Amino acid sequence: MTWRPALWLVAAGVVVLDQATKQWALTNLASGETIELLGSWLKLELVRNPGAALSFGQANTWIVTAVAIAVTVGIIIYAKRAQTTLAVWLFGIGLGGAVANLIDRLFREPSFGQGHVIDMINYNGWFVGNVADIAIVGAAIAVAALAFFGVPLLAPKDEPAEPAEPAATDASA
Repeated sequence: MTWRPALWLVAAGVVVLDQATKQWALTNLASGETIELLGSWLKLELVRNPGAALSFGQANTWIVTAVAIAVTVGIIIYAKRAQTTLAVWLFGIGLGGAVANLIDRLFREPSFGQGHVIDMINYNGWFVGNVADIAIVGAAIAVAALAFFGVPLLAPKDEPAEPAEPAATDASA
């Protein structure tokens, strides 16, 4: 099992879900406003994040954008070697998360390539994230756990082709 339309469908589903929740947050939440869902443990809060995870790289948004592009390309390259349906799903989820946040980086204010990612899920004040972040982190944890337990996700890089069966010869000719 290698390259599949399922990868793109899963990724598109994550992008649509992420962008829909971001649009909902922009429409329904005001900056600085918090809505408690599970007390202080889980809240909704609109944040425009110029940095990467945990707000790293806030002063260098263009570098974060370049890294996001490289990660997206890397996921696509490795996904071509997906060996199982599970691998296709995990790469699709990770790809969807990467593309969804990349869309923000490329097309949101303040400018092309330096856009701020819309975050809205506040985890007890530790950090604020979004659906794309959940997809990226969830897929990464699942891939790491499967690798730890020896579950193969990728076909070997340069797997030799199986030799063709020799054609049967007709001795009566």
